[in-house]
Amino acid sequence: MTSFFARQGLALIATGLPLLAMAATSPGLERVMSDPDWIGNAPENAYWADDGSAIYYQQKREGEDIRDYYRLALDGSDPEQVDRAELPEDSGRAKVYSADRTHVAWVHHGDIMLKALGSGDVKAITRTVSDESQPLFSADDSELFFLAGGQFFAYGLDNGQLRQVTNIAPGKDPDAEPEFNVLREQQQRSYATVVEDSRRARAVKDEERRARGSLPHPVYLNDKYEVVQRSLSPNGQQLALVVRDAGADSGRAGIMPNYVTEDGYTSTRELRARVGANAYPELHLLVLNVTDGELSTIETSELPGMSSDPFKTLRREALDWHVAKGADKDAVAKQLEDDDRCINDIRVMWSPDGNTLAAMLFAADYKDRWLATVDAEGELQLQHRLNDEAWINWAYNDFGWFQDSSTLWLMSEESGYAHLYTTTVDARRVRAITRGDFVVRNPIVAPDESYIYLEGNRGHPGNWQIFRVAASGGELERVADIDGVSTAALSPDGKQLLITRSSMDRHPDLYLGAADGSGTLKQLTDTVSQAFATVDWVVPEIVEVPSSHVEAPIYSKLYLPRDYDPAKRYPAVMFVHGAGYTQNAHMGWPYYFHEFMFHTVLADAGYIVLDMDYRASEGYGRDWRTSIYRQMGHPELEDYLDGVDFLADGYSVDRDRIGIYGGSYGGFMTFMALFRTPEVFAAGAALRPVVDWMHYNHGYTARILNTPLVDPVAYEKSSPINHAAGLNKPLLIAAGMQDDNVFFQDSVLLVQKFIEMKKEDFEIAIYPLDAHGFVHPESWLDEYRRIFKLMENAVKNRSQ
Repeated sequence: MTSFFARQGLALIATGLPLLAMAATSPGLERVMSDPDWIGNAPENAYWADDGSAIYYQQKREGEDIRDYYRLALDGSDPEQVDRAELPEDSGRAKVYSADRTHVAWVHHGDIMLKALGSGDVKAITRTVSDESQPLFSADDSELFFLAGGQFFAYGLDNGQLRQVTNIAPGKDPDAEPEFNVLREQQQRSYATVVEDSRRARAVKDEERRARGSLPHPVYLNDKYEVVQRSLSPNGQQLALVVRDAGADSGRAGIMPNYVTEDGYTSTRELRARVGANAYPELHLLVLNVTDGELSTIETSELPGMSSDPFKTLRREALDWHVAKGADKDAVAKQLEDDDRCINDIRVMWSPDGNTLAAMLFAADYKDRWLATVDAEGELQLQHRLNDEAWINWAYNDFGWFQDSSTLWLMSEESGYAHLYTTTVDARRVRAITRGDFVVRNPIVAPDESYIYLEGNRGHPGNWQIFRVAASGGELERVADIDGVSTAALSPDGKQLLITRSSMDRHPDLYLGAADGSGTLKQLTDTVSQAFATVDWVVPEIVEVPSSHVEAPIYSKLYLPRDYDPAKRYPAVMFVHGAGYTQNAHMGWPYYFHEFMFHTVLADAGYIVLDMDYRASEGYGRDWRTSIYRQMGHPELEDYLDGVDFLADGYSVDRDRIGIYGGSYGGFMTFMALFRTPEVFAAGAALRPVVDWMHYNHGYTARILNTPLVDPVAYEKSSPINHAAGLNKPLLIAAGMQDDNVFFQDSVLLVQKFIEMKKEDFEIAIYPLDAHGFVHPESWLDEYRRIFKLMENAVKNRSQ
C-alpha cells in the first residue's frame, strides 16, 4: 500500500530539513517546539506571607523538572530564593488559621508546621518519614488537629502535649459479643475453668485500658468498609467517614507496555478501567462519635429523586438495540434491570463550631447533586438540590461555611450559568448572591466575611476579571481593571489582592492591588524571556462566528497573515482545542501555548487560522456545555462548518483548501470532521485522539454518553470508529505509546479498521516515550513538522 504521505516524500521530514515555506519573520518550528524554558518560566502557586509583607511563589528551574521557591518582599526589593530544605517562616500555600488569628498551620514536606503569629516562632509538630495532613484548629483554638497514619491527633497549643483523638482499627472487635453458637454454649456450661479464664483475661484488658486514661476506644469497621475520606469536626467530638464496600470491584484495569526502558526489557503497568466498568463504586457516609465510639450510617435513600430512574426509557431502547445486534435478550435484560440509584461521590465539611456536618453528594448517574446537612439525630436535611437531565458539571461545585456555623455558601448552575448562592441551614432557604448571563468561579470569602471575591467573565466570555460582592448580596463590583485571565489571592488582613494575570501573548505574572479596587495595579514580576518578547507574534483577534443552529455566537480566535489582502484567496487551518469542556478563545495565556506559537508560524506561511470555542466549551453556561449530550462530535462539527462559511464568506478563504487539526478531544473532532464531512476538509491531523468512547474513562464519558450498556446508541453515534468509512482525504494520526489518558490502543484500533477497509490516505506517527501531554521537545518538533507538511501538501499547495 502506497500512502499519500509516502507519495509526497514525507520521510524527508525526519532529516530535520528546514521548512522553506515559512516566512523569514516566523520564529521557526525548531524554536517554537523546543523546551519551553526558552519562553521564561512563570511564577506558580503564589501565596501570601502571614503578615502580608511579602509573597512566595514557585518557579521552574531551567533545564530541570524542579520547582524552586522565592520570596518577594513588597518593599520593592528583588525576589530571593528560599531554601526549602530548611524551615522558612512561611512555607505553606494551603494554610489554616486559628479563629482568633493567633496561629497558622500548614504541611511542609509531609510534616505539620505551626507558627505563632505574634512572635513569629515556627515549630515542626511532626518530623516523620510518613506524610501528615489535614491540619485543623479546634473550635476553641486550644488544639491543632492533624491526620497521621489514618488517625487524627491533637497538639495542645498551650501545653505542647500530643494525644490521639481517633482509633479506627482494622478487623473485627475482639471484645464484641459473639454470635450464638451451640457448641460454644455447651463449652461454657460444661467447663467453669474456661469461663473463669475468659473473665480474668477481660479484666486485665479493662484495667490496662483504664490505666491508659483517655485514649480513644478502638472502633472496628469489621473489614466491611474501606475508608476513602476522613474529616474530624473542629470540636474533636465527631468524625465523618466516607467509605466504600471492602473489595468493591473497580473494573478491569488496562495494561500499558513500555518498550524503551533503561534495562532493555519491556515493562508494563496497570491503568484505569474503561467506562461502564464500575470504576466509581458506591460510597456511604458514616459519622463516628469519638467519645463513645458509636458509629452511625447516614441514610441517603430519602434524598429527593433518589428513587427515580433517569434511564427508564433508555433501558427499553437499549434492550432492543442489543438484541437487534445479536445479543441474548435474557442476558441483556438481566444486566439492564433497574438497579437502585446510588452515590459515588461525597464531599464533606464540618461547620466551624463542629456541630453540623455539610455533605455534597453526587448520584452515580451524574443527574443529581445534593447539598445536605446532618442533624443531631444523624438524618440528612436537604439544603439544595441540583438536577440536570444531561449531567451535573464536574466544575462549579464549591461550597463552604460562614463563621456563624448557620450559613453555607455554594456554587450552582441552576440559572444556566455558574453563580454564587447562600443558604441558611435552619430555614433551608437558598438565595442567589450573583446573577446574570455570565460565569463566576473560585469564590474567596474575606476574613471579616463582608465580601466574597470571585473570578468572572461579565462583559466578555473570554475576559476573566476579579470582582467582589457583599456577602449579604448586592451589585457585583470589579476590583481589578485589567483585561486577560486573572486569578486572585486575598491578603491575610483582607486589604490587598495578589493577582496572577496573563494575556494572549504573555504567560502569567504577578500583580498587586487594593482589595477594594482603589488605586492602580502594580506588576510585581516580569518573567517572560527577552528571546520570547522580541518575537513579533501574530496575536489573534477574538471574533464572533455566527451560528446557524443556536442564537449565541461561537467565540473564536482568528489569526491573519501579517500582509492579509482581502483580494487574495487564502488556505486555512482550523484548530480544535482539547478536553471538550475547556475554553481557548479567551484573552489570557492559552493552555495550548505551543499551538499559539505554531499559529504564528502558519500565519507567516500564508494561512488563516481559526480556533473555535465550539459547543461544549467552558465559560458559556450550562446549555452550551450540555448541547453535546448523547451526540458528541455533532454540534461541534456544525459549529466548525459555520466556521468554514465564516472564513469563506468574510476572509477570502478558498473552501477547497481548509485543513483541520487538534489533540485529544481535538483529535476526536478531526476524525469526525474528516469522516462525516470529507467534502469540506482537505486534510486533518488527529493528535492523541479518541477513536472509540467505549475505551475512555468513566468519570468523563458516562456523564455525556451514559454507559455503553444503557445508551449504546449514543456511543455508536459519537465514536469516530463507526464513521471511519467516510475517510477520503489525507489524515495524520500522532499518538504517544505511554498515553494513560487516551490509550495508544485507540489509534491501533483505527489503523486496523483502515487496513480492513483498504484505506490509503492515512499515516500514523508513534512516540514510544510520550504520554498524553508530550513532554519531549523532539517529539513536539517531529509532530508539528508533520502537521505543517501535511497542510502544505494537502491544503496550501492543492491545485484549485
